[in-house]
Amino acid sequence: MNDPGEGAGEGEGGDAEASPGRGAKQRSFWKELPILIGIAIVLALLIKTFLVQAFSIPSNSMQNTLQRGDRVLVDKLTPWFGAEPERGEVIVFHDPDGWLGDNPSNGGFGAAVQDVLSWIGLMPSSEDQDLIKRVIAVGGDTVECQEGGQVMVNGEPLDESSYLFPGNTPCGDRPFGPITVPEGRLWVMGDHRQDSLDSRYHQNLEGRGTVSEDDVVGRAIVIAWPLNRWATLPVPSSFDSVQSAAGLVGPGAIGLATALPLVLWRRRRLLAREAAAAESAAGGIAEGTVAQKG
Repeated sequence: MNDPGEGAGEGEGGDAEASPGRGAKQRSFWKELPILIGIAIVLALLIKTFLVQAFSIPSNSMQNTLQRGDRVLVDKLTPWFGAEPERGEVIVFHDPDGWLGDNPSNGGFGAAVQDVLSWIGLMPSSEDQDLIKRVIAVGGDTVECQEGGQVMVNGEPLDESSYLFPGNTPCGDRPFGPITVPEGRLWVMGDHRQDSLDSRYHQNLEGRGTVSEDDVVGRAIVIAWPLNRWATLPVPSSFDSVQSAAGLVGPGAIGLATALPLVLWRRRRLLAREAAAAESAAGGIAEGTVAQKG
């Protein structure tokens, strides 16, 4: 009879000892949860600030490359290492000179939630005035597009068939140029030319429609959402044929053009001196010979 009681006592004692252990584990988890959440938020903020950030496409200006409602990931890391935007890249940039006009927030609980998620980096801000376009020309380039023609960069026509919205013309209804893009600025255009208020429409503003590289948030590298539209955003190969303005008339070319005439002139002078010295030496030898004979 004692055995069952002892067994039960041991069982109760075992349960009593196990319960505090489980409770301790639960309390430990709830104590660690805020720490884990804090670490996750810090990591999200670091990623948003230095690596990548998600942006939502609000308009049709980049069709068919990007559709309204797409979520793109923007590379914010490479600019920290001195990388500059290049022709053909799709970039996100802050509204430079009021391109978007006044766009007040709708407010309310939804906007507040979006702002919190934007602060973490999970959603775009409800108040950020950002645009997304394709870089067509960079600082020093000359860009133009005449009615019925192609976009020309440094005299080279662009083949835009791989990204231009079907049925669009390269200029849309806004022929322009030639315009020389100032250093440190960019000429940008949407892929849907008939539905994009891009550099063409802001030539009356400071910078003549160009965007400062300082306003660039980063390069859009991938369509992340919806999943059925996942795709990377590479630079079209048609931009490979565009020669930079610096390459056309660079400092080296100018230096060579200046130095070559000087080198040729100096060489002619040296040859003339050598010829004169040779004639003088030949005359001296002839006089000595005559004197000996005399």
